[in-house]
Amino acid sequence: MTTTSINIAGLDVGPVTLTSEQLDDMDSKVAGRLLRAGDDGWDDALLVWNGMTARLPALVLQPTSAHDVATAVAFAGDHGLLLSVKGGGHNIAGTSIAEGGLMLDMSRMREVTVDPGAKLAHVGPGCLLKEVDQATQGHGLATMLGFISEVGVAGLTLGGGLGYLTRRFGWTVDNLEEVEIVTADSRIRRASREENPELFWGIRGGGANLGVVTRFTFRLHQLGPTVYGGLIAWPFERADEVMAAYRTITTQAPRGAGGVAGSAAGPGGAIRARGVAWPADLRHGRLLQRRPRRRRRGAGADPGAGRPGRGSAGPPAVYRGPVLPRRRRAQGPALLLEDRVPRRAERRAAVDHAGAVRLLPPPGRRAGLPAPRRRLNDRDGDDGAVGNRDARFVLGINGMWAADEPEADSFRQWIRDAWERVRPYSTGGTYINFQTADEDQERIRATYGANFDRLVEVKQRYDPGNLFRANRNIRPHAASERRPGS
Repeated sequence: MTTTSINIAGLDVGPVTLTSEQLDDMDSKVAGRLLRAGDDGWDDALLVWNGMTARLPALVLQPTSAHDVATAVAFAGDHGLLLSVKGGGHNIAGTSIAEGGLMLDMSRMREVTVDPGAKLAHVGPGCLLKEVDQATQGHGLATMLGFISEVGVAGLTLGGGLGYLTRRFGWTVDNLEEVEIVTADSRIRRASREENPELFWGIRGGGANLGVVTRFTFRLHQLGPTVYGGLIAWPFERADEVMAAYRTITTQAPRGAGGVAGSAAGPGGAIRARGVAWPADLRHGRLLQRRPRRRRRGAGADPGAGRPGRGSAGPPAVYRGPVLPRRRRAQGPALLLEDRVPRRAERRAAVDHAGAVRLLPPPGRRAGLPAPRRRLNDRDGDDGAVGNRDARFVLGINGMWAADEPEADSFRQWIRDAWERVRPYSTGGTYINFQTADEDQERIRATYGANFDRLVEVKQRYDPGNLFRANRNIRPHAASERRPGS
């Protein structure tokens, strides 16, 4: 790195000028690379999935240890620098890059250590889901991760963590045993249910608001190496029947069965209702296979759709489908849907949800409906900041388009229209990892519900100056701020 003076965005004032001596001093204290624009590796460090959120920091540090992270946190705090943290770069709100600030790119901290005897995995904050699954499946073990192999472990976990195995194992944070974390005072701490328990409570769903996690320890479960799974597609005209069947399956199926129903634009503009299942064993897989086959005959299934089948688990927790292209524009809110909706109204919600997708035929508009109920609902609502344990479904409404898409505004309007169609069926809660950058503080408050004020207290204790604010931010005094209309 060429060490000349540089202006970096400040926390509460204008830009902060760092001299070459100050930069050299920091560089000498870390083993990781300190990057500026034009350095080798700069462009790769800034790569994020959602092109709408592409920003440029002034400086990037790629730490290799907790010590490096602590040094960077102390440096940012001492100089009042805007600080952000990038794990996998898949967050839809793009909070990992603070414009003009100092960014920690955790991609060089990707070690995974599996202890098969203790059924634990120790995971670095730069790991992607696929890297954890590859390591754990060598022992026939898995933990509760997400849906897409390219997602980062850190962001997924700190926001709660939803995936194919949620019905069996709950939120990702329900499987988190311990973390190593650097807090705003630059101390390296361990947090678990026994050590720093209130910090650990807040970490489990509180996002990156409380520090920079430098190691995750997950509980592992016996799973694989063989699972049953597959994809089935139906014409949109059968959406009411398909969604009713999905409701029945998610109510009656063993908790080892996970799935997602969705609506999207298919080939030639046709609308399909879709589902993916990753049951925990072959016995349950065969049970689920029989049910959709009967429904398929009655529901006019697409004969070209894939039939559920047996295969390597490699990983069971993550769908290894085509990787979504990075730097495309993406936007979409999420809703948590309740269990207390009458059956007729619930079916109507399903039709409304699918009908929202019909509004625009081109590819790139989709709505996914995971069904997390079962293990997620077994715990108390205050078991971790994540909350939302009353949710039956999580509905994500997404639009994706290229940077030069001439009809980009129509994607945004479709998202807004779809949101309004299903909003009456919401619990009022929301999933923090699916929130977009333009959603306000009330949406953040709604994420945590009754847990919000307690989370603010944890924030006040561990980050009173709000150093960690480049996120879906929990402000240290948010609990006392007046709500609109109150």
